[in-house]
Amino acid sequence: MPKKIALLFAGQGAQTVGMGRDLAGHFAAAETLFRDADDILGRKLSAIAWNGPMEELTRTSNCQPALYVHSLAALAALRSLAGEFAVGGAAGLSLGEMTAHAAAGTFDFATGLMLVQRRGQFMDEACAMTRGGMAAMIGATENDVRRLAADQDVDVANVNAPGQIVVSGELAKVEAAVGVAKEYGIRRATMLNVAGAYHSRLMQSAFEKLEKALADAPIGSPRFPVVSNVTGEQVKTPEQIRQTLRDQVTGTVRWMDCMQRLVAMGCDFFIELGPGNVLAGLLKRTCPEVEVISVGDAESVQKCAQALHSGG
Repeated sequence: MPKKIALLFAGQGAQTVGMGRDLAGHFAAAETLFRDADDILGRKLSAIAWNGPMEELTRTSNCQPALYVHSLAALAALRSLAGEFAVGGAAGLSLGEMTAHAAAGTFDFATGLMLVQRRGQFMDEACAMTRGGMAAMIGATENDVRRLAADQDVDVANVNAPGQIVVSGELAKVEAAVGVAKEYGIRRATMLNVAGAYHSRLMQSAFEKLEKALADAPIGSPRFPVVSNVTGEQVKTPEQIRQTLRDQVTGTVRWMDCMQRLVAMGCDFFIELGPGNVLAGLLKRTCPEVEVISVGDAESVQKCAQALHSGG
């Protein structure tokens, strides 16, 4: 059976100093994207991605555009070896959804880069105005976590995989939720090392600013299916895309639903694009039967191209 390919694009937290240097050194297509990004932004984003320091790279206004460029550079490198293979569907975790749309031609590279840059900046500003936090709830049902979130006045930020859910909100309230989590049947609750309360009501100012930026951006329809974080369903029209990219800033990232939707669409060979293999791990927990390969450096590009040429 021929494989139906799905592309997955990394989200914030996957960043690592040095990301993309190896790709740019081996593939002209990847090097061009990093150079173009520096020109478009008017600053040396590539230097921050390749040389750090980690503290500077982790700033949301650097991290998000760096991950966007790195993921698209990995895809460009892969296409330079494997050709223009057909894509059956795509999704990206949080900011990665913007990258998925760029890959699908919903908007061009420069438009997407500027949107991601501004999204990161808006989130940095929201973090500076609030005192927020996030915590992972491990070994719990979504209903149990939603009960906890309602009682403690926090938001459900991510439903990543079975038994892996993240809550977000005011720092004191998130800490209180961690303290009582076991009373709700949650096996383990852990505070996350993040700058603020992403995917919660504390991001309202970023939501409003991004809404304006999206309204002004030229957005078309994707060339291949892109699944939305907030609905777990395919989005097709520019109006849907603007709304779901906006809503995602304060809404729940339903990543588990996204994976299940892509599998239901017939996708059986997944390619994770970006640093690390977090998305591959979440996918295996959600849909263990599917094949997945992570692509973020020259060696993994070669390995994935060989897999595509041999039929998976």
